[in-house]
Amino acid sequence: MAQFSYRVTFIAAAVTYGIVVYKTWRARQKTGAKQPGGALGYLSDENIQYLAMALVWLFMPQYPLAMLPYSIYSVFHVATYTRANLIPTIIPPKVITPAGSSSPNAKPTYAQHPLSDAIGSFVKSYYDMSMSIVSSLEILLWVRLLMSAILFQRRSWILIAVYTAFLRARFAQSSHVQNSFSQIEARIDNLVGAQGTPPAARQVWEGVKGGARQFHAATDVNKYVNGAAVPPKKTS
Repeated sequence: MAQFSYRVTFIAAAVTYGIVVYKTWRARQKTGAKQPGGALGYLSDENIQYLAMALVWLFMPQYPLAMLPYSIYSVFHVATYTRANLIPTIIPPKVITPAGSSSPNAKPTYAQHPLSDAIGSFVKSYYDMSMSIVSSLEILLWVRLLMSAILFQRRSWILIAVYTAFLRARFAQSSHVQNSFSQIEARIDNLVGAQGTPPAARQVWEGVKGGARQFHAATDVNKYVNGAAVPPKKTS
């Protein structure tokens, strides 16, 4: 049952993100708009990234931790869709000020259902905190995959390579992921900088940071693509 639930979770995630990607593509086809940055722009699309990772998790060995970021995203996706589409369809908003009551060009004013206001308040209050949790979970998942790769578990080296590319893309776009990495770096700096910490531990940590910075610079695709329009950073 656990395996079935795991597979269903990522099938649902792949279908959901697939629908969003398809609708975005169809909208561009109708308007004739091109994807900013060409092929690079598609790879930088947040929805395409999560669609690709959902398919990877679906066909690779199971890591239950991978379900948590998708579960948190799904809460906000459902809440936003319910507020924007379901509630107005089932319970149409009431007109407060009819059109033309004050001036010929006046537009009618509508009162939202209290449930819509409650959902909007929930999303506004908890979105940033939840996205910070998601980014921390994604980093923790990378650590989990690294441990699997060190132990040479089945397909772990393939997963760590694919997921590292995914997390690198998320770092380039998401301020929450950047903040999570900064917080982790600051905490480890405090730990290794404490009195009594062996010099070898400090050297190892400095080597890790130096390697991470070199990897960041080497994988900055923007410097390899001249004139490519890069999509703005996401906040999710």
